Amino acid sequence: MSEREPFRTRIKVRQYELDVLGHLNHAVYHSYGEVARIELLENAAGDSTALDDQRISPVLLASNIVYRREIRAGETVEVTCDAKFGTGKTFQMQQHIYKSDQTLSAELTCTLGLMDLDRRKLVDDPRGRFEQAGYDLKALSTAEYCVVRYQSDHSHGDSG
Repeated sequence: MSEREPFRTRIKVRQYELDVLGHLNHAVYHSYGEVARIELLENAAGDSTALDDQRISPVLLASNIVYRREIRAGETVEVTCDAKFGTGKTFQMQQHIYKSDQTLSAELTCTLGLMDLDRRKLVDDPRGRFEQAGYDLKALSTAEYCVVRYQSDHSHGDSG
C-alpha cells in the first residue's frame, strides 16, 4: 500500500519575522502552522459552505512545538498539515516545517475541535461533521487515504 504525502504549502520568510538573533521568531512558527491549517481546510472544503451555514467553525484548543533547526530570512519553507481523527470532540493536526533542503525545522502538534458559534460549545464527532459538510477527508488526513486504499485493495475477491 502506497502512502500519500500530507498537505504542503510554501511560505517565504520575511525580514520582519526575525528575532534579535537573526532567525525566525518563535511565534511566527505558530503563525506558519495556522496558515497551513487554514489552507488545508479551504482545500478540503472545496465549494462547500455547509459548516459556515451551520455556524460551525474549527477552533484551536492547544498547540505544542518542538524546534529542530533555525530558519533565516529569505528562506522558503514548506509546512505540512495532516489531521488525525479519533473519538470525542477533538482531533489532532500534525505539522512539520521543512527548510528548502528538506531539513526538519519544527514539529507542531495541535488539538482542535469544531465549535458551534451560537452555543459556544464543541460539537461531537468532528470527522463526521466534516464528512457531512462535504469535506474531502482524504485531503484532510493521510490516515483516511490509507483506510480507503486498504479497503479498496482488500475488497477484491472477498467471498464474505
